[in-house]
Amino acid sequence: MELELDLPTGERKKTKPSKWYQLRKWYRKFQLSLSAQQNLLYGFLTYTVIGWLLLCLPYFHKQAVSGLDSLFIATSAISTTGLVTVSVFDSYTWFGQLVVMLLFQIGGIGYMTFTSFVLLSRKSPLTHWHQRVLNAEFSMPKGFEIKDFLKSVIIFTVIIETLGALCFYIAFTQAGIEHNFAIWSSIFHSISAFCTAGFGLYNDSFEQFVDNTFINTIISVLAICGSLGFIVVTDFWNRFTGKTKAITFTTKTIFGVIIVLLSIGTGMIYFFEPSVSSLGDSRLMASFFQSMTALTTVGFNTVPLGSFSLGVMLIVIFLMYVGASPSGTGGGMKSTTLTALLAIMWNRIRNNKQITFFGKIIPLERLYVATSVFMLYAAVLFLSTFLLAMTEDFPLDQILFETTSAIGTVGLSTGITGSLTAWGKVNLIFVMFVGRLGVLTFGLAILARRKEINTRCDEADLAV
Repeated sequence: MELELDLPTGERKKTKPSKWYQLRKWYRKFQLSLSAQQNLLYGFLTYTVIGWLLLCLPYFHKQAVSGLDSLFIATSAISTTGLVTVSVFDSYTWFGQLVVMLLFQIGGIGYMTFTSFVLLSRKSPLTHWHQRVLNAEFSMPKGFEIKDFLKSVIIFTVIIETLGALCFYIAFTQAGIEHNFAIWSSIFHSISAFCTAGFGLYNDSFEQFVDNTFINTIISVLAICGSLGFIVVTDFWNRFTGKTKAITFTTKTIFGVIIVLLSIGTGMIYFFEPSVSSLGDSRLMASFFQSMTALTTVGFNTVPLGSFSLGVMLIVIFLMYVGASPSGTGGGMKSTTLTALLAIMWNRIRNNKQITFFGKIIPLERLYVATSVFMLYAAVLFLSTFLLAMTEDFPLDQILFETTSAIGTVGLSTGITGSLTAWGKVNLIFVMFVGRLGVLTFGLAILARRKEINTRCDEADLAV
């Protein structure tokens, strides 16, 4: 390809495109040659590497941090997990903490969201490539317009995080935290809570605020709003603005599952966990908070989890395993996968020919996805637990808790993360990344056969 430039004399001179232009053109063709799932994998991997390199800069350190620990923190942030091998506040300067915050903000709402929103704001249409990747990232149901969906994601995120930061500031100043730190802490924890990232600037998470109703409420509201999923938010917005006449069945199902699981988790912790029985008036709030933080995968805790009894710890592991709702900021197997599996079991027991859930027929494709996710999720969890048991000298219950927290991108820990060996850290780095990408998406990106790609790319897709 050659470019023609107008000279003052009216003559034309052919010049070769710059190397930078050729590099951008090549990279664009490379993107278009990948599947949507592969684009997601490379996209999140790119952000992880960039974040890791930034966190490795000595300028961002308060004290020496190894390259492996910085990689662990970067992966934990982009995956919105919250597991840490070193203290974020004690190890990184304000700029380092800012990098961590930007990573889990990107990881929370999706790496394609900002780019696509900017294009729409500039009145530029989304290319077919953008739409494919967004559909793979958010798994949007039929009837949802990408343009409306992206707007609702950005607007809802900005509003909720801003309100959360304002409420946090009031709560922190009331708790006696210094003014300047309260401002930064409010912004950091508001974004962390909404993105269900679990990163905090306090080394005891929120254990010092176990009896602070205001702070517990702020975190719970932010985490639930984030974990419900942007599809639910868009659904409610469409109903509120009159675009639709009723809330979808998927949204009703998500709400039902969250209420049931939160109630079960809260009850089990309240009645059967000895370590919360001494909290008095804060007992119910603490029980709800630990149940909420596991199910929404926000990863904050107000009581030490290492002291939990084995039975209650198993309940928390189950809640982390199920996780949040699809297309939200939370991780886990997803509540809709659980309902599909329950529907399969119930209808098989009753010998029904069709798989239904509360009178609604579940499409066969969704059943395939649910069973595949469950099997892949269980396989990765088993393999990670096995490898961690081979390299670490901790009880099996603590190892299983740690790996479930990692693949569910939860961030809760019994306190063993910082004591892991190098191989243990590498293990969890991989599991956290797969958990954020999604086990099925990761499998499709690595193993799926690609159809023959049309080399004549769309002109809008190739535009650079």
